[in-house]
Amino acid sequence: MNSLSGEGYVVELDADRDTVRMAGALRLGGLSEYGPISQMLESALDGRSHLTIDLTGLEFLNSSGIATLSKFVISARNRNECALLIRGSNDIAWQGKSLNNLKRLMPALELQFD
Repeated sequence: MNSLSGEGYVVELDADRDTVRMAGALRLGGLSEYGPISQMLESALDGRSHLTIDLTGLEFLNSSGIATLSKFVISARNRNECALLIRGSNDIAWQGKSLNNLKRLMPALELQFD
């Protein structure tokens, strides 16, 4: 399992399950600090027909993180080779509106709320 972690967060790629899991609170300062996470997300698309992004444990994501996630969704749409599922939680307020907005960027995106 490939993982990144920092103060209050963890991002893990579970290659066997075709899943990237993000948990905790991501408050990194600007898009450049999200670079390693962005690279992990991009590389997770390589050679996969489907990928799940599990955000059910991600309690907070700042605007730079939402921008990073949006850029990733656009990249997945443009590559058009990998079906994308994003799992969110009904119990985490920011996820409802923010994740639904991603459907505008990639209509084929599947959203699942637990």
